[in-house]
Amino acid sequence: MSENPQSGEVPEPVATANSGAVGVVGLDLRGETPAPKKQVYAWALWDWATQPFNTVILTFIFTALYLTTEAFLPASIAGLDPKDPIREAAEADLASGLGMGSTIAGIAILLIAPVLGQRADAAGRQKLWLGIGTGALVVCMLGLWFVEPTPTLFWLGVALISAGSVFGEIAAVNSNAMLIGIANPKTVGRISGLGWGFGYIGGILALVLVVIFYTFDWFGLPEDSGLPFRLIAVGCAIWAIVFSIPIFLAVPEPSLGRPERKVGFFASYRLLVTDVVGLYRNPDTRQTFWFLLSSAVFRDGLGGVFAFGAIIAGQVFDFAFLDLVIFGIAANLIAGVSTIIAGRFDDRFGPKRIILVSLAAMVVAGLAVFFLVDGGTIVFWIGGLLLCAFVGPAQAASRSFLARITPAGREGEIFGLYATTGRAASWMSSGAWTLLIVLTQSTAFGILGIVLVLIAGFLLLLPVKATRRV
Repeated sequence: MSENPQSGEVPEPVATANSGAVGVVGLDLRGETPAPKKQVYAWALWDWATQPFNTVILTFIFTALYLTTEAFLPASIAGLDPKDPIREAAEADLASGLGMGSTIAGIAILLIAPVLGQRADAAGRQKLWLGIGTGALVVCMLGLWFVEPTPTLFWLGVALISAGSVFGEIAAVNSNAMLIGIANPKTVGRISGLGWGFGYIGGILALVLVVIFYTFDWFGLPEDSGLPFRLIAVGCAIWAIVFSIPIFLAVPEPSLGRPERKVGFFASYRLLVTDVVGLYRNPDTRQTFWFLLSSAVFRDGLGGVFAFGAIIAGQVFDFAFLDLVIFGIAANLIAGVSTIIAGRFDDRFGPKRIILVSLAAMVVAGLAVFFLVDGGTIVFWIGGLLLCAFVGPAQAASRSFLARITPAGREGEIFGLYATTGRAASWMSSGAWTLLIVLTQSTAFGILGIVLVLIAGFLLLLPVKATRRV
């Protein structure tokens, strides 16, 4: 807590936010005092620790190259030619099954994560819930060890991965809240970006390790029981345990809590609705409300690109193991570099333009991948990397856009609702993906599901005014 520069007195913590997902008081109370580098790097390491779940398990390796492949088909179907319509339909069923699990996870996140984040913030117990979410995520990854390649265990794998997504989101809400304890208004962007960068680097390094593992023929491990993939899942769990320890030892709670926000569990939902309704009714914040709505939609579309991109590569474009891993490394690298470059244009051209250009480019690239599907792997290499190149810039500019239209003194409330509304729409891309695959019995049509969500977010963003806050 820093002193008031005019009076010399230490100000009392004032709860300026109306949403419990992320607090803001710590940003102001720290003043000009920078946080110790030990705390900053310990906080950023949490993204490094948990990123392999998203990169290795959820996107590029475990689901795409193991869980949604012939390994989990009945022997009579797995023995058919890969282009046989019966086998293609069966593999599409696996992809839609994973999509169904993701949809259920998204709904669970909508119902649980915002309220748990709100209650953790009110009680000042973000670190406790960060530990619960991270620990449960680790347990889910360890549980994948038991997912052997038989059709009866497919749904166990889907359930563990979907549950891991829920627990990971619960932990992320509280990790974001803990950023407030180590940042001030002049450093919050840099520190937040450091965590984002650590996540990309961690994902790239984890994929490189998998490539080495594969290059040396899994170091002699038998492959018939899916042992390499199950061992990779355990390795991701151990990675998460080791690199998440620093945040619990070095990073403080962001606040002592907000007693006026302590309500019962079900009353927390009513409080959440009151916050959103109040934001809409106030003319000064109505544009912020509409941006929160549009960003919730297009951010879910951005998430769908990474969630299902590798499955598209494997099932639709027949990417081999090494091809898919190399693509994953390139995708993470391009996403990170493009985000840094796009940040230089944000102040010059405005974040809304960055977002709209990014979404438009992703829609064009996605449609090209779908309509040129018969063009072979080169289509996905070009179109897929173009999609990844615009994901990071859209996400980074989205945060910048919100900062420019947030009324002074309500940063915590607005950014808390930003996290909350993102959870509310987290079922859309997985739902559209699943529905179109079920209707067409073709994984390729799942691409259109993601594109439709991106188009919806683009259209919702168009009328939002990019006014600067005073």
